[in-house]
Amino acid sequence: MAVPSHGFRNVAQQAAPFMSAKVPIVSLAKGLERGTLSRMSQVVDDVMPGHPVAVLTGPNLASEIALGQPAACVVAVNDADVAVQLQSILSSATLRVYTNSDVVGCEIAGVVKNVIAIAAGMASGMGFGENSRATLITRGLAEMTRLAMAMGGNAPTLSGLAGMGDLIATCSSMKSRNTTVGVRLGQGESLDDILASMSMVAEGVKSSPSVLELAIRHSVDMPITEQVVAVCRDGATAKEALTALMSRTSKSETI
Repeated sequence: MAVPSHGFRNVAQQAAPFMSAKVPIVSLAKGLERGTLSRMSQVVDDVMPGHPVAVLTGPNLASEIALGQPAACVVAVNDADVAVQLQSILSSATLRVYTNSDVVGCEIAGVVKNVIAIAAGMASGMGFGENSRATLITRGLAEMTRLAMAMGGNAPTLSGLAGMGDLIATCSSMKSRNTTVGVRLGQGESLDDILASMSMVAEGVKSSPSVLELAIRHSVDMPITEQVVAVCRDGATAKEALTALMSRTSKSETI
């Protein structure tokens, strides 16, 4: 199901009556359901009980996949037999598919990387270079890892394709809608004007408050996410967000 998170439940409900029993449902969505804070696999479990739920994720910018450029991804599902079947179905000469049983870690990685991409885009839009982007990617990975582990995910997942791989691809490319939103915010455009000019969804804008709510629920420190929410929901400027991040109390480097 390649459906944005805000419409995922509705589409799943419409599709459910037509699904044969025990057919795997594969989610490509990288967001959280607003209000419930549910991951998309949890939405499928709720709407389509009895169907194995898999998550397909990784550094997969759609335009490059469509061109047949070499890439790799992860299919995460709790059932090892289903994982191997999906791996065989989805693999091609240009797409290498790895299996992973860590559904939680893979989903949280996909959600949080969109939020961090907005921050990385803002830095680029403000005219900053590679040091700034590398800092945001690295510390964003730490935020992603903390939240995933607090929710039951596995740390190695976050250093793989679903975590670090997707984060690097998204934060480094203007093909990413979330990075593009961030760049334009950093250049001083209003979020309303940016979203009005876009025909596709930037999941990080809608997901950032939900990610922060999850972080608070699980007592996880996510300062970059906090500042993305400050800009996208509360109306702060990119410059104000930068000042808030750079003026934080000094500490040791930890995950």
